Amino acid sequence: MDIRAVSRPVKGGAEVDITVSPNSDIQLIGDINEWKKRLIVRIRSPPVDGKANREAEEFMEHITKCRSEIIRGHTSRRKTVMIYGEWEKIISSLEGTQ
Repeated sequence: MDIRAVSRPVKGGAEVDITVSPNSDIQLIGDINEWKKRLIVRIRSPPVDGKANREAEEFMEHITKCRSEIIRGHTSRRKTVMIYGEWEKIISSLEGTQ
């Protein structure tokens, strides 16, 4: 499945729908959940005191080299991340992890 199926261009960048899998052994951009239409993001931090959210934002920044911010789903595993930057560059960097 194409990254474009779980993301959309918006003014200033891209919104990407993700499912965060906390307490993982490794940080990893996983497959796309075709049923839920979300990119799976595995992180090490537990979902306590915003630690998982911060790590998810930092990991998306590391992958895309663009500032990232969770804009929806702060208390859920299902989140939307705003990635600030050029749409094509963001998509290209995320596709490179697949």
